Amino acid sequence: MGSQIIGFTDWFRTPPGEYLLAWERERFDLAVADMFGYHALQLGLPELDALRSNRMPHQWLALQGADIGLSDERPPVAGHLATPAAASPRVALLTDPAALPFPENSLDLVLLPHTLELSSDPHATLREVARVLVPEGRVVISGLNPASLWGLRQRRAHFYRRLGYGELFLPEAGEFIGYWRLRDWLRLLDFEVESGQFGCYRPAVSSPVSLERFAWMDKPGERWWPIFGALYFLVAVKRVRGMRLLEPNWKTKKATANAPAAVANQLRRPDSF
Repeated sequence: MGSQIIGFTDWFRTPPGEYLLAWERERFDLAVADMFGYHALQLGLPELDALRSNRMPHQWLALQGADIGLSDERPPVAGHLATPAAASPRVALLTDPAALPFPENSLDLVLLPHTLELSSDPHATLREVARVLVPEGRVVISGLNPASLWGLRQRRAHFYRRLGYGELFLPEAGEFIGYWRLRDWLRLLDFEVESGQFGCYRPAVSSPVSLERFAWMDKPGERWWPIFGALYFLVAVKRVRGMRLLEPNWKTKKATANAPAAVANQLRRPDSF
């Protein structure tokens, strides 16, 4: 697992990795800018500051021990502060994504940038996110789309590799999760998908010159073949059955204060007699 995560991190420093990361950064900035609450958590991918446009007062970046190079012989303690020099200065804690050190219904927002792809048990990770989110809390997920040209090239590379030659184009980091499959998982956990989109329609090429040459494909791709983007991005809301949001107290007081005046006005009307 550790080598897979390190490979994923290194890949984001390549031209195609930077291209995808730039698109994700823009999507996260737009999505979380207007999400309000008190507590937000980004789980994984320190290369991406996905909470930079959010205004929640308490924000954390959580990583697994392997994300910063800790060996498997020294498993991280959930909630332990990250102090190794290799860690990002934004890292707040080390944890297992399937056992987050937060109580139930305590977080307003959780971001999962490629977290499920790198998790040994993505189902358990999603269940844990559902546990720690407050009712009406949001989870924002990004991932590589296996039904894209990039996913097709990766499957072809796996086939060639079994024959003894060829290299993988994307990092070898667990199983990529399809967009519609992920929506089914979320629905089973009582999440409602609020929005979803795909992006990055340029061919799976490694050269920065080739990527620029095919930059024109991004706009028509959004319109004519949207589900074949290299990345998907979705926002889901945790729904709780039978829950009713209480209105602010000032609204109740205002309605009560206006009630006698409304009755008095009705009594003064001539046609009421």
